[in-house]
Amino acid sequence: MDKIILNNMVFHAFHGAMEEEQRLGQLFYLDAVLFVDLKTAGDSDDVNDTIHYGLVYEKIKEIMEKERYNLIEALAQRICSVLLEGYSTLEKIQVTIRKPSAPVAGIFDYMGVEITRTRGES
Repeated sequence: MDKIILNNMVFHAFHGAMEEEQRLGQLFYLDAVLFVDLKTAGDSDDVNDTIHYGLVYEKIKEIMEKERYNLIEALAQRICSVLLEGYSTLEKIQVTIRKPSAPVAGIFDYMGVEITRTRGES
């Protein structure tokens, strides 16, 4: 299946289960892979025949910066649900959220989640 890839988007947001995370916020890094048939767009060279990644970015940005979740699992689920509902040609989506400043006493690059959702899944 063809893919539209939005890689390493960065947002300052207020997600997390701890009070400090909700008050101070932190950086989140997000990847989204949209699985969609791009044959028509490839043949037509017309933006109307694809999923406009600029509009997808804006929707993700809105969710990241205006909504708040205790768990990045819930945040990733929300992004998947909104995009699957908003784009009828989107068959599957994979979202990865990385949290480099997770409140964990240890040395690490990031903590994160990766979820994949398919159209028609409950």
